Amino acid sequence: MDDNRFFPPHEGVSLKELARHLGAELLDETAGERLVRSVSPVFRAKAGDICYILSRKNKAELETCQASAILCDAGLRSAVPDHIPVLLTRTPHAAFAAAGALLHPEGLRPSAITSEPGGISPAAYVDPTAQLEDGVNVEPMAVIGAGAEIGSGTRIGAGAVIGANVTIGRDCTIAAGASIVASMIGNGVIIHNGARIGQDGFGYAPGPRGFMKIVQIGRVIIQDNVEIGANTTIDRGAMDDTVIGEGTKIDNLVQIAHNVRIGRHCGLASGTGIAGSTTIGDGVMIGGASGINGHITIGDGVQIAAMSGVVGDIPPKAKYGGIPARPMPDFLRDIAEIMMRSDERAKKRGDRNG
Repeated sequence: MDDNRFFPPHEGVSLKELARHLGAELLDETAGERLVRSVSPVFRAKAGDICYILSRKNKAELETCQASAILCDAGLRSAVPDHIPVLLTRTPHAAFAAAGALLHPEGLRPSAITSEPGGISPAAYVDPTAQLEDGVNVEPMAVIGAGAEIGSGTRIGAGAVIGANVTIGRDCTIAAGASIVASMIGNGVIIHNGARIGQDGFGYAPGPRGFMKIVQIGRVIIQDNVEIGANTTIDRGAMDDTVIGEGTKIDNLVQIAHNVRIGRHCGLASGTGIAGSTTIGDGVMIGGASGINGHITIGDGVQIAAMSGVVGDIPPKAKYGGIPARPMPDFLRDIAEIMMRSDERAKKRGDRNG
């Protein structure tokens, strides 16, 4: 990737400055003035790049690495070639994230679509009753509804729709094409392109002529520093609130139904679907394409493997996987038995064919 016009290299940070910023130890002090300008994977890192390594499984990639520095822990120090300066840290993954944020701050949030200066674009519509603090940026074709309140430092992307009486805190980014209704959003929230927040939930009652719609009159509450991926949908509550806890990160194409409550600092990977009125604790990690049943409780610190089907409550700190989801030791044992039986059948077929 020689040409990156979207996220150009930094003007340069010296290794000694970078080490200080990351709280890492630069083992070769003579390399302290060497400049780092960008981040890179190990196998194609070149001069000016910094990369990181977490496992000896990636040792072969070091053969082509020409990075200006590499982040690793003490256990992997010996695997790094002598010509590459080492920044030693107990948390190389987190340190690499911090380095990326320093070198490419523009990559942390959806970028502006136009080159217009900040403020309210004349091509946007802001209802006269909306209240915008100083420093709000509204891009072309965005619509801000009646009674909406938006805090300073927040940017509303091109074509985004902010519904009536929605409140959005400070230093948020609402990317192009997102829509937000019936919602209250905290500070530092990032909502990516095309996300849909606050539409009515899926609620119907059987009637004499088919389904009768049940009104959804709740809200969506999104706490501080939440990030919501592109084309994710979060339904408002039926008669209560849908709540996303502080610091939670939600991937693209996730569906969160009405009255769901998600705790703080959770991670939900793409394709996850959570049915209504489920409660999820703090620090829960859910793998991609998982389905979570409604009206259940998932305890704090739970880890759910990708493509799992969760049908009942999960106790705190448990690791579950499979369909239906069950404790990981049970799931792995079941998979091993299935594979053994499959191998045995294949051998029998081979004997008959021989």
